[in-house]
Amino acid sequence: MVKKKIPQSLLISQVVRILPFISKKNIIRILSIYEKFATGQAKDVISVIKKTFSESKAGDLIVRSAKLINAKARKSIALTLIADGFIQREKKRNEIAKQCGLTPFTVLISPTMRCNLRCIGCYAGNYSQDDGLPFETVDRVVTEAKEMGSAFITVLGGEPFMWPGIFDLLEKHQDMYFQIYTNSTLANKENIKKIKKLGNAALIFSVEGLKEETDKRRGQGVFDKVMKAMDLAREAGIPFGYSVAVTKENEPVITSDEFVDLMISKGALIGWMFLYMPVGKGPDLDLMPTPEQRLHLLNFDRRVRQEKPLFVVDFWNDAPFVGGCIAGKHYIHITSEGWVEPCIFSHIAVDNIKEKSLKEVMMSDFFQEIRRRQPYNENLYLPCMWIDNPELSRDFHKKFNLHLTHAGADDILVKEDLKVGLDKYSQEVKKLYQAEWDKDQAMKSAGKGEKFSTKFGGKC
Repeated sequence: MVKKKIPQSLLISQVVRILPFISKKNIIRILSIYEKFATGQAKDVISVIKKTFSESKAGDLIVRSAKLINAKARKSIALTLIADGFIQREKKRNEIAKQCGLTPFTVLISPTMRCNLRCIGCYAGNYSQDDGLPFETVDRVVTEAKEMGSAFITVLGGEPFMWPGIFDLLEKHQDMYFQIYTNSTLANKENIKKIKKLGNAALIFSVEGLKEETDKRRGQGVFDKVMKAMDLAREAGIPFGYSVAVTKENEPVITSDEFVDLMISKGALIGWMFLYMPVGKGPDLDLMPTPEQRLHLLNFDRRVRQEKPLFVVDFWNDAPFVGGCIAGKHYIHITSEGWVEPCIFSHIAVDNIKEKSLKEVMMSDFFQEIRRRQPYNENLYLPCMWIDNPELSRDFHKKFNLHLTHAGADDILVKEDLKVGLDKYSQEVKKLYQAEWDKDQAMKSAGKGEKFSTKFGGKC
């Protein structure tokens, strides 16, 4: 008997559609039925989903997500992001990987640096507040990203809701999924209503911890505005999460059950953690999480994923899952002036998107050299060319005629006291993380771990 092939989009959308109405146990049973009839990649995807449901809190997270997210948003996630973006466009990404050595999974773009807050230490404050990208340029970038196999765009700033083209962009590109980082103060009823109607965007609310930490860095009363914005998003069924700039001061708070449970109670589905980076004019190394705190974050990640229905993403400690640093390979950042940076924290560039296509920019000698050297360290817990392997960023600075995307962007490259401090920090991190890496390698050798691809070849 020949099995009838079921379209991947139908499989995924039907599973997502019924999630809010059934239990985790019955979902696993339904997935088992789909698994029998599915073929090829769809069968593999369903097998992974079923395994995830069975073995950790991820299953509870998916059920919780389906209950919180409105029907239109669920459909967009299922069809646009997963079926089309993750599965169908994978062929295009693989073709480009073989030809060019890159797979642009997502593009980060800051169409404006205007912001109604002045947060302590925020890199956005170092940019000109007068510049901004025209809608036509952002529209072209999204279209080109789509043609290269991407289905996922991250919009930052400044404050994205201060850019007048934000809703027109989402409406025009309904076949793309957007993640919007916002300080929450403009996530009012009117804007939340627009996001709900469009359906193809998730919101990420910036927070520094609890009320004391958030108001200290972002301004008096901002924490309450974040909580209000989360309430509005939850009531509208819009998927959302939170973003934290992890410092030495707030690390104990953002890793506490009190904070995490508050985020879950508000309706957050994902938590992004970015270690404070000493970038910008006159950076403060003392704000960086200590090496011990960084390792504590790793153990926090593991515990939360096993015990709580929240998916946390740690921009440094999760590097082994993607083969180390992914800057210039899986993603890039475009500033409000059009400069294309390899990373949101790497304020250096060679090309401007106003003058070249996305593909041309990513195939520059600069980006090819970055990819050629990745991963920068065989210990994938040490991914960063600024913090963990500072000698590399200094080498890039000497080798290429780099444009500094804001004043003071090269302070950590040229100022001796900062260089000495970073070298000391990187050595302490390496020493601390060696045992962790050795343990991971031992597990992989025993067949209990997973190997990840770290290299792509070819040229366009």
